[in-house]
Amino acid sequence: MMAMTADGKIAKNSDHFPDWTSKEDKKLFAKTSKEHGVVIMGDKTFFTFPKPLPDRLNVVFTLLENPPETENVKWVTGEPEKVLEELEKMGYKSAILGGGTYMNSQFLERKLIDEIWLTIEPKIFGDGLGVFGGDFDIDLKMIDVSEINENTAVVKYEVLKK
Repeated sequence: MMAMTADGKIAKNSDHFPDWTSKEDKKLFAKTSKEHGVVIMGDKTFFTFPKPLPDRLNVVFTLLENPPETENVKWVTGEPEKVLEELEKMGYKSAILGGGTYMNSQFLERKLIDEIWLTIEPKIFGDGLGVFGGDFDIDLKMIDVSEINENTAVVKYEVLKK
């Protein structure tokens, strides 16, 4: 689940705070991620937030040797499949992948993404980070398009697995 500009960027750089998205996108992300109970992200994305996202488990992939003890944050390393297995053992049935580019690409490459939800905001960055990085040839099936305000749409795709 990502917000992106009309030219497909999720941020200008890895330190870019996501304050450019609409309030409707923020509400949709909060509602959906709370329903799932887990948001998975990389530490670069996590450190753009002033504090952990409340009312859900923040699962943060990191290479830090001693990540800070933080309430409601599970610091993880290693293979995404093993992290998902551990979350399943903890009782979670699904999770939201919230970026950034590297984490999105790792999960897509391993065929661990079932759906992609993209909020398309009326903005252009030109340079910046894309939703995914790398060389992919993945087919998608559109399952929904909806407007969340007069300038912003959410497009939902199913990832077709070959």
